Amino acid sequence: MGGTEHLNIQREGATLVLTLNRPEAKNALSLPMLVGLYDGWLEADADDSIRSVVFTGAGDSFCAGMDLKALAGKNTGGEQYRDRLTADPDLHWKAMLRHHRPRKPVIAAVEGYCVAGGTEMLQGTDIRVAGESATFGLFEVKRGLFPIGGSTVRLQRQIPRTHALEMLLTGRPYTAREAAGIGLIGHVVPDGTALTKALEIAELVNACGPLAVEAVKASVYETAGMTETEGLAAELERGWPVFDTADAKEGARAFAEKRPPVYRRA
Repeated sequence: MGGTEHLNIQREGATLVLTLNRPEAKNALSLPMLVGLYDGWLEADADDSIRSVVFTGAGDSFCAGMDLKALAGKNTGGEQYRDRLTADPDLHWKAMLRHHRPRKPVIAAVEGYCVAGGTEMLQGTDIRVAGESATFGLFEVKRGLFPIGGSTVRLQRQIPRTHALEMLLTGRPYTAREAAGIGLIGHVVPDGTALTKALEIAELVNACGPLAVEAVKASVYETAGMTETEGLAAELERGWPVFDTADAKEGARAFAEKRPPVYRRA
């Protein structure tokens, strides 16, 4: 299990918890954070005993976006990881879920600020929980910048276009209730309990057949841009093989025997 000084990785049963760990800077993105985050996504993909991922931030924020001091050319540390970025110039986009989609479901647990790059990474997650005082938004245009983490493409596919354009073009903050109202997040919970709720959801995912879960997630994303006819055909191609797995047979037996299933990914 890896991690860096700005990214903690730990296990909670079958869930891998990735925690942005730079609370003194509201978890603004840094090179050590991005390297650790990408390694965490790879670990989740590679380890079949991991059924889900919870993505959160330490302290009172999820992520305040890019480190503007680093953007201005000031040294913020992490030079020992520079060779990783040189070897893979796409690493930061993979870490931010722009160019990488984990196989396992990713559940975001948000407290405090989740703005700019934080809101952009949020769009790469699957299920989203936020404390009631959380703040969301894409502030880039207010700073003369472009939200290049994928928001001009993804946001309009995840929430109504009028709301997407308002968020993108005004750069204003959104409360958790507003974010839930437009469909950006799914749950608003009391402050300080987002991680607990996310782990509860992860346990529900973990109790399901892992092959089925991964196939369902893959089907949802790969059919998103298809016509209905194309999507239904792709769904059959993705879904039918699941019925021939040992997991499917175990699920049926467990239901008949009125007991919890024991899945083995076969």
